This record gives sequence, C-alpha cells and structure tokens, in this order.
Amino acid sequence: MKSFQKLSVLITFFILSGIYAQIDLNYQTPHPDILSLADASMPPIMSINNDGSHAILIYRNQYISIEELSEKEMRLAGLRINPKTNSSSRARNYTKISLFDLKTKKERAVTGLPADAKITNINWSNNQDKVAFINATQNGVALWVIDMKTGKATQLTEDNLNANMGNPATWLKDDSGFIVKVLPSDKQNLIDTDNAVPTGPTISVNEEGQKAQNRTYQDLLKNTNDETNFETLVRSELWKVTLDGKKTNWKDAALYRSISPSPDGSYFLITEINRPFSYIVTFSRFPTSYNIYDKNGKLVKNLVDVPLIEELPKGFMAVQTGPRSISWRDDQPSTLVWAEALDGGDPETLVAYRDKVMQLQAPFTANPKQIAQTKLRYSGIEWGKEDLAILNSYWWNTRTARTEFFNPAVPLEEPVLFSERNYQDRYSDPGSFVTSRNEYGRNVLEIKDENLYLIGDGFSPEGKLPFVDKYRVRENKTERLYQAENGEMLESISRMMDVEKGTILTRLESSNEFPNYYLRNIKTGTLEQVSSFENPFKAVQDVHKEVITYKRDDGLELSAILYLPVGYDKEKKEKMPMLMWAYPREFVDAASASQVTSSSNQFTYMSYGSPLYWVNRGYVVLDNAAFPIIGEGDDLPNDTFIEQLVANAKAAIDAVDNLGYIDRNRVAVGGHSYGAFMTANLLSHSNLFAAGIARSGAYNRTLTPFGFQAEERNYWEAPEIYYGMSPFMHAEKMKTPLLLIHGEADNNSGTYPMQSERYFNALKGLGAPVRLVMLPNESHGYAARESIMHMLWEQDDWLETHVKNKK
Repeated sequence: MKSFQKLSVLITFFILSGIYAQIDLNYQTPHPDILSLADASMPPIMSINNDGSHAILIYRNQYISIEELSEKEMRLAGLRINPKTNSSSRARNYTKISLFDLKTKKERAVTGLPADAKITNINWSNNQDKVAFINATQNGVALWVIDMKTGKATQLTEDNLNANMGNPATWLKDDSGFIVKVLPSDKQNLIDTDNAVPTGPTISVNEEGQKAQNRTYQDLLKNTNDETNFETLVRSELWKVTLDGKKTNWKDAALYRSISPSPDGSYFLITEINRPFSYIVTFSRFPTSYNIYDKNGKLVKNLVDVPLIEELPKGFMAVQTGPRSISWRDDQPSTLVWAEALDGGDPETLVAYRDKVMQLQAPFTANPKQIAQTKLRYSGIEWGKEDLAILNSYWWNTRTARTEFFNPAVPLEEPVLFSERNYQDRYSDPGSFVTSRNEYGRNVLEIKDENLYLIGDGFSPEGKLPFVDKYRVRENKTERLYQAENGEMLESISRMMDVEKGTILTRLESSNEFPNYYLRNIKTGTLEQVSSFENPFKAVQDVHKEVITYKRDDGLELSAILYLPVGYDKEKKEKMPMLMWAYPREFVDAASASQVTSSSNQFTYMSYGSPLYWVNRGYVVLDNAAFPIIGEGDDLPNDTFIEQLVANAKAAIDAVDNLGYIDRNRVAVGGHSYGAFMTANLLSHSNLFAAGIARSGAYNRTLTPFGFQAEERNYWEAPEIYYGMSPFMHAEKMKTPLLLIHGEADNNSGTYPMQSERYFNALKGLGAPVRLVMLPNESHGYAARESIMHMLWEQDDWLETHVKNKK
C-alpha cells in the first residue's frame, strides 16, 4: 500500500511538472566539486611597460553581482550606457593596481588609491613612467594617475567625465596632462522613454529603392526620443587637464567619438558624430566628421565628412567609398594616411587594384598624394622609415593575406612581395614583424643594419614551437635565431625586449602550471623568471589531458583535447559519460582545416563557460573538438553544413570510444553562440547524443536574412541553405533532451533572446524534452556570479539526469 502511495505521489509530481510551463526558482549554486573551481581566486594580470623598467599588477573579481548588473542601463545605437555614471554599463572593472619590481620580484602597494575602486581604461604614459586609469564612483567617472617613481595615485578630475564612447582621457605627447571628455555644463535631462507620451508614429522610408542589406544589429535607435537621449549621453566638452590639476576648456560641446594626437603632438585628429542618425545601423556608421585641430584646439582642416552608411554593396569585402581607415603615420611628425576604394567598394567589381593609399602632410594645405595601391583589400601599414614600410591587405572569400614591402618615398613603385598565403594555414605563418618605440613614442619596425625581425607561434605537426627570425631585406633571406623545443612546458613569446642583447619576454606554462612570464636571452640561453603566479585550480591539476587526432569518414584529419575524470584509472578503463564541447569554423581548404593548434601542455584553465568543471564530476570531457565546415572550389562551406557537422561529431565519438573510455550511449554535446546552433542541429539530425546544452544561440536563420556567421548569401539567394541549417525548421525531428540557456539582454548580432524563446515554444509544442533558462540582464556573455553559478547548476543537473543517470 505504501509503495502504491509513493508511486501515486511520483505520478502526480510528473503530471504537474508537465502542466506548469514555468518554475519559480531562486538562483542556485552548483555541486561543491564545481563551486570550488568556479569560485577560485584568480592571479592578477601583469602589465610591463615597453622598455621593461616598470611593471604593475592588476586585480579584479571574477564576477560582478546581480545587483550591479541590474543597475539602470540605456541601449542606444549599439552602446550600452549607465546613465548615472556616464560610462559603459558592461565594463569589467578592476579593483586594485599594485607596483611590481622586475629586479627584486617584489610587489608594492600603490598609495592613495580610491576606496572600493572600480577601475577601467588603464594605460601607460608616452614616457612609460606613469599609468593613467579611470575610476567609477556612484555618480560618475574620474581620471587618476599613478607615478611609478613615487608609487602614489592622484585624482586629477572630478567624477564628471564622459566615458560613454570609451576612454575619456588622451595623454598629451609630452605627458604634461590630458585632453579629457567632460559632461557639458548645459547637459539636458534624459527622456523617460518608458513613460513618454508619443507625438506620432515612427516611420522608416526607402522610397528610392536603395539596397541596405545589413546584419541584424541590436540596441538600435527606435524613435526620436532615443535620438535625443543618444545625443545627450554622447555629447561632451573637451578640456585640457595638466598633472598639477589645472583645467582649461579646450573645445565646445559636440558628439566627440575619438581623439588621436599626431606623433609629434602638434595636431589632433578628432572624429565627431553628426546627424542624421539611423535606426538600422549602429553609431559606428553614423555620419562622421574627421577634423584636424592644432594643440590650442583651433580647427586646421576638415579632412572629410563621411556620410551615413546604411547602404553598402553585398559581401564581407564591401567597403564605403571615399577615405576610410584614417590614421597618423607613425614614422613622421604629422602625416595622415588613409585608404580609398578603387572598385567602388564593391567586391563583385573586377579591377587590377582594390584600394589606393593616400597621404597628406602637415600643414595639410596641399593635395593628398597616392603612395601605394593594393591588389586585395587594404588592412593597414606597419611603418619603418622614410623608404621602407610594410603594406598589408587581405581577401576574406579566399582567406588570403598579402604582405609587401614598399617605399613610401617613391609613389607607385612596385612593392616587393614578402608573403601571400591562406591566413587560416597556421603552419605557414611567417610571424609578425618586431617593432620598437621611435622618437615619437610610436611603434615602428625594428631595423638593425637593414635587417628586420619576426616573432611567430611556430605551429607545425610537431606542435607549437615559437620562434624568432632575422630577415635580410635586400637578400630576401630568413635566418632562424631561436626556436622553442618540444618539452613539458608550452612557450608563447610576448615581445622582443632588446634585439641587440637578444632578450625576449616570454610565457611558459604546462597543463598544471599557471602561465608565468620569463626573460629569455636567445643568445646566451639564460632564462630569468619574472612572475610566480600559483595554479588556482589544484583540484584538477593532475587530471589526464592529451590531444587526440582522428579521421572523419571522408579522411579529413581532426583533433580535440581529451580530459579524463579526476582519479580515473586508465588500466581499468571504466566506461564513463562524456561531455563534448565545440564551435564550428568555416574553411576553404581541407589542409588548413586539419591542422592541430592545441597542446596538451596548455594550462587547464577554468573560465565560466568551460566544460572542464565536469572532469571533477566523473565525466570524460572532449574540449575544442574540431568541427570544420569546408567549401573548396565552387562549393561553399554551408552547402553541406549538416552533413559535415554530423560527420565531425561521429568521428569524435568514435575516436574516444575506440580508446575505451566512454559509454557512447551517454554522450552530451554543448556549445555557446554558434556552438549552440551546432548543438541544436546535431540533436535534430543525428542520434549520437543523450542530451545537449545550447547557450545563447540562434535557431531560425530566416530571422537573420542578410547573412550570418560566414554566410554571405541572403535568404532570397539561398532559401534552401537558410531553411536546411535552421533547427527551428526541423523541430519535429528533435526528441533528445535539450537545455536552452540565454541572456535576456543578449546584444550579439543575430542571437536575439527571442531565438531561444521561439525555439523552445516550437519544441514544447511538438513534445520534445526541453528546458529554457533565461538569465535576467545578462548579455551574450554572462557576468553576474548569481547567473553563472545558476548556469553551472542547470548544466550539472541536466547532465546528471539525462546523461550520467540516463534511463
């Protein structure tokens, strides 16, 4: 009788669980084996100045509180603003800065730091002997400076700066002070858009029939009230503030976007946003004036007024016409350079050269001169000296990167090709050219006796073996000066400290040793440890970790990082449940897609979204599993997206199953963003998994009709691709338990929270086992401790129920 009563209670519980669509649940915390790792205190970040004379340690809390995340936020034109502090509402604040002596390896406290500091925008002065930062109070943000000699922090301004467009303070060239953005004295009150009475409808027009194929941006302006609030929040006055606290009004109020001093400090390139604003693109494409001012704030020249950019030709390589990528030339006192399209900005137009590079020297009264042109799309210049610079260009469709030497002093002289390669081919990467600071404090090519130097990651079939090369420009020959050896430690070269002495700043780590900085002399072989950060995840430091390689059914080589559960006995080979985590990536050739760039010696790092917590819960974890989607020749990657997706998953499961570690009937798959999209598709089109976890994904591609991820075609050009790749369209096939998690304030293009809500409704309507968790106030990535701990609890409960204890 008692057994029957218990059974009745259970039946009633399950019936009621099916009736009620929502569950009233407070924030939960995960199992102690997960919580202890998720709450581990992280070591500080080390920042070393350019010449290695000073260093600081920067501390921050891993998470913010849900209370902080829930402060008032205004979402306007792609910005997220805290209107009370006039700064980014999504900024991750640091809590403390301390000094670090590189000789004694001792840490020293900074005196005078603000109490309860909320620090952002940390940057070194031009002379590298001071550090500026912005500190947030309850009412605003203020500028502070640390003097490295005295170790003292000093507040330079009141908390009335405007950080809504980013860092509000720009160092003057001589380090005597700053140009700062200050809230205007005539700042208007914000409109309460939630309660404002409309004065009429919002009307958008396209009566001339122009094509504006834009991505599905979020946080856009919606009406005239939003326009007014955007203007109110972005508008600033510019003031000059000296280190002794003197303040001078430098420029009247305007919508200042960026401030860039010339290398010699004589001029400032200032961008200012203008009307009309747009309701379909973010502020970065609003009308913008590029103006040159002298050091007294007097207008010297209006360089260009870039109009509103709502319409562009189709394709990832489409650009605006007219000047773009405007910047100062690093090797000259006051010279501006920019690119202009020679193909009308349209990648479909066939031309010999895509872009031209223009130059205009101070006093900016002459006509601009062309100094170079590129066969691919211009992507920047690395300046060296009067007659030597490096011209970079690329073409996304073929994944081609082109690097050339050119002589800026001889316009249109044919450049000398250094490298043209598939930039997804990591094995052929020649590295990045070494730079050093010149007389203007700008980074330019390090040139010694007509030699250049390169630092590279050194990926190859043998692993990651970073290198330092010397390149003889005139002979077009490369000499290897140093290459790391395979061993128990993984090396990553940070930068060259001294070419003549042969000193590099490098980082060493292993699977259980936290990354630490070292000074390596590549001439003498000496190695001096700089930092001594401890492993905060000692509970899993002895977990077995290896990079495994395997083949897809079509012969494509794949790889993944395999972790065995804590305490797992490899001799007994007990069949364990497995969690696989991945993210699909598109390639245009199989050779690049099959390259291995993971290392078993890489530190086992636990970030909030990591699947690695579950090695402490008895799971095999297959992380960073390769999920290439390849399109070669005339075939595009997404033409066979589903087939390749399932083949990748099957190959990964087969590989670990063949090793004897897992019960292949108890395998889960998970991913974030495009990885969530992958997860939903795998559950819809295969029977490989016991359950899935999909975080912050998009599931209906018809809601992103003008392209997504690496898809250039619009919906009307390839409806079968959009339909076939949308899990929403195949919801009737999905019978595998799926946990959907999404931030209610997701701002990522395409991954509207509605994507998860509508997908859940479809799955529920068709009887699929599904659970939807919406995290209040969270964006595409999650920040509040309460949200993250609850997310981990949800994932753990889902895996325990539907995978480990699967019936």
